[in-house]
Amino acid sequence: MVFVVDDEIVIAETLVTILKRCGFEATSFNDPLKALANAEVGAPDMLISDVVMPQISGVELAIRLKALCPSCKILLFSGQAQTANLLEKARELGHDFNLLTKPVHPRELLRQIREQHDGWMPGEMTGT
Repeated sequence: MVFVVDDEIVIAETLVTILKRCGFEATSFNDPLKALANAEVGAPDMLISDVVMPQISGVELAIRLKALCPSCKILLFSGQAQTANLLEKARELGHDFNLLTKPVHPRELLRQIREQHDGWMPGEMTGT
């Protein structure tokens, strides 16, 4: 299961549509805290999240999700300059997350997913 989190509903739902068409099981969230609550019920295999959001940042979401689900892969994306500072703070805490720049091209998104999973294809993750 892939969790896609972006406070812009259209972006989250569009990415989920792309992932589903490629055979992934995916769910969108526009509230990172709801995604975190859902992870407590059923751990995702991967989190794809915007970095800059009003409730908590995608970096904070990723850190908290990794504490709950250590095997969850993380892929972040952003179109804002302040992202670099958030990622640097995460690195100082021992977290190194991949970052895509918005707008995310579907080919690049799928390439990054496969790269993080050593060529993984839909249906090969645990729990799917």
